[in-house]
Amino acid sequence: MNALIMEHWLNLIALSVFFICFKGYSEYARKHARSSSCLASELHKARYDWMKELLKREIRVADNTAIANLERSVSFFASTTMLILAGLMTILGSTEKAIDLVESLPFVSPASRAEWELKLLLLIVVFIYAFFKFTWSLRQYGFVTVLIGGAPYFSHPEQAGYETAAQRLSKMGSMAAHNFNMGLRTYYFSIAVLGWFINPWIFMFGPVTIVFVLYRREFKSRTLRTLTQ
Repeated sequence: MNALIMEHWLNLIALSVFFICFKGYSEYARKHARSSSCLASELHKARYDWMKELLKREIRVADNTAIANLERSVSFFASTTMLILAGLMTILGSTEKAIDLVESLPFVSPASRAEWELKLLLLIVVFIYAFFKFTWSLRQYGFVTVLIGGAPYFSHPEQAGYETAAQRLSKMGSMAAHNFNMGLRTYYFSIAVLGWFINPWIFMFGPVTIVFVLYRREFKSRTLRTLTQ
């Protein structure tokens, strides 16, 4: 065991950096969103305002159409993830050809067949995780549609149950958006995994870069400044 660790210590460190960045950023973004302004928190406020207006409308065709558009976006990514998984399974069955193709590129560290299969398995696990997030988001958007269909009409915001209904609808919408966002983040981190096929140093650098990009977009972007104006 010690000999195996000594032989693959760089790969193990790079793999640890990947999981720390992936899980750590998700936890940081989730907790930080509660106390500071970010895309998730600002969009939740917008959904809450949307649902308050929705409850005062008797006809909600436009609202259901908007939810259906969101569902189509999630469905596209879920279908694409299945195609990617099919492609990865195909590559797993022809590992030798893939090794010969990639090892001809510059800066590529030599790797055994077992190492290559481990890297492919990591990519497969990553995209399976993304698939579950996308499909759960899709179901939750369906729940939002059901809740909209069953939500009563409120002629005045002062009526009993108005705030509760708006909060429940906006929270369900935000939960669906959160899972969709997690699926997209997984796509970003899958790009970092591709660096492992070149060498562990690039794989180690990749997740850190992805975290920086995600942080800038979610907490410091021009889009966020526009939402908060």
